[in-house]
Amino acid sequence: MSEPLTTAGEGFHPHLHETPGDRPTTPLHTRLHHIRADALDGDTAQTGGMRRFAAISGRTTGSEKLWMGQTHVAPATSSSDHHHGASETAIHVVSGHPEFVFLDDSGEEPQEVRLRTSPGDYIFVPPFVPHREENPDPSEEAVVVIARSTQEAIVVNLPRLYALPADEGI
Repeated sequence: MSEPLTTAGEGFHPHLHETPGDRPTTPLHTRLHHIRADALDGDTAQTGGMRRFAAISGRTTGSEKLWMGQTHVAPATSSSDHHHGASETAIHVVSGHPEFVFLDDSGEEPQEVRLRTSPGDYIFVPPFVPHREENPDPSEEAVVVIARSTQEAIVVNLPRLYALPADEGI
């Protein structure tokens, strides 16, 4: 038998209001946070051709080291070229067949690489790597869940893709 769904603000232990050593804490850091699917925040960094929605961020939950949310790419649409600054980004494909495009300069000439994905697949985007998302499907929206190693959605929009030099020392 499963437990009933919690309502916003219920998923915590009220008896845990004090911390060891009487170290002061803010309420945001002493409880679990439940963000419902219909409460995602669209007021976050955006890239043309897609729509991002924050679930977990510094603003929504007080997160200090993590941002997590959804990205929706409409049918037959490409995002603008962009990178996510110092953030490491993990992507989980929920629906559709989005493609992730970047330049690989390990050969004599930089080559565009296209990673074609399916629901259940994961993509890792290292810091500062320029890329774009594409949804080639003419009728189905692509939806992915994104987690970043920073508390906010860093997005640096670019005029074009370029290969990140291997000796960047990032």
